[in-house]
Amino acid sequence: MDNDALITIIVAIAAVSLTVLPYYRRLRKKEVKARAKFQELQVTGMAAASTMHPHFDALACIGCGTCASVCPEGDVIAVIQGKATLIHGSKCVGHSLCAEACPVGAISMVMAPPGRSANLPVLNDHFETSVPGVFIAGELGGMGLIKNAVTQGRAVVDGIASRPRSTGPALDVLVVGAGPAGLAAGLTAMHHGLRFAVLEQNDIGGTILQYPRQKIVMTSPVEIPLWGKLRLREVRKEELLAVWHEILQKTRLPVQTHERVVDIQRTEVGYRVVSSAGNYDAHHIVLAMGRRGTPRKLGVPGENTGKVMYRLIDAGAYRNSRMLVVGGGDSAIEAVAALALQPGNQVTLSYRGKAFTRIKSRNATHLQQLLGSRKLRLLLESRVRAIGEHDVALETLQGSQTLPNDYVVVCVGGEMPFEFLQRAGIRFHRQMVAESAGSPDHRREIPSDSMVPGTHGS
Repeated sequence: MDNDALITIIVAIAAVSLTVLPYYRRLRKKEVKARAKFQELQVTGMAAASTMHPHFDALACIGCGTCASVCPEGDVIAVIQGKATLIHGSKCVGHSLCAEACPVGAISMVMAPPGRSANLPVLNDHFETSVPGVFIAGELGGMGLIKNAVTQGRAVVDGIASRPRSTGPALDVLVVGAGPAGLAAGLTAMHHGLRFAVLEQNDIGGTILQYPRQKIVMTSPVEIPLWGKLRLREVRKEELLAVWHEILQKTRLPVQTHERVVDIQRTEVGYRVVSSAGNYDAHHIVLAMGRRGTPRKLGVPGENTGKVMYRLIDAGAYRNSRMLVVGGGDSAIEAVAALALQPGNQVTLSYRGKAFTRIKSRNATHLQQLLGSRKLRLLLESRVRAIGEHDVALETLQGSQTLPNDYVVVCVGGEMPFEFLQRAGIRFHRQMVAESAGSPDHRREIPSDSMVPGTHGS
């Protein structure tokens, strides 16, 4: 071998060592971190998705990592052993950007297994429930992203407007909920000249008012009826609510707030909706209420400020913060565990009881581990008395205490809408699962990754 060939080989080896090997080491380090995160989330039950999420075809996946890089939620997807893996399923909001970006088409959007999606209502391709004329749009149907909710609210009312109009005094459509899906449905009804009403049990914004994240990802522009494109990618909750109020002011969409729907009754011409303020007759109903239902509140001064939330979705958004979690159930313990893992957090758990009697064994273990590592301060037999801008007042066994505080997470339960929906005759996936389990025809069984009708893109 001559000197030139030897030099060429040495240069090639050096080039590989300087470029490929560092790249490979970075990938390995990233995979080790992702694997550890995956194992941690499996222990807490947050690795599995409870609604729509990506399913990866292992044979088609080439492990390029494009899906992970385009996901605006962060650490939802990672490449492990050369294949894309869902590692933080509970954080996935089903926007499907990963499926759109996959260069080999190895990703499809599916619903969670029946055991985790059992509380989702059964919908057809037009988002109509098992009760004819009653539709569901937005989070209640398993779609957590704002753009999806707006798109569904529009699509539902577009479909209603294409049906023959009925005569008589009854409304063409009654919309329940004034979150993104409900507002979009109302604006679309106004656009088509339908007779309609929009009812909201709280204030404008619906579920957004309870949203705990410090920013909301829109992922791409969304068309708002009678307004135009809403070009927001990353926006704080308060900013988004201000935009909704501006839209309502300019479009003059009538919304009846603080009016709660308590019952839906079938009539000869359609439905009678019974609310806390009166009765409405309507041919079609759009339920855009959100899955969280009505959170149980503490009833103390300061609870309506922006620092208070009723569900923790993204613990990673809270770092170097003084956190108070209120509650004694599994959701409270899981919130505490997630927040205590974030750098710099000071976490306090307040529970009015003497002991935790309703939590799962694994959560009891996590609680003891946190207490043993001094990552958590526990105040049993305590009650919140007032929430200030930078502190919170509690009544404890040792007397009144005032703790420095940045955020409060209230996990004391709530009135979920499932019973209300079942009274109206709406069927859920869990009913279909139960029926298929008792049927000798196993072909009726719902697959664990059943495709979602009517969801194409974010």
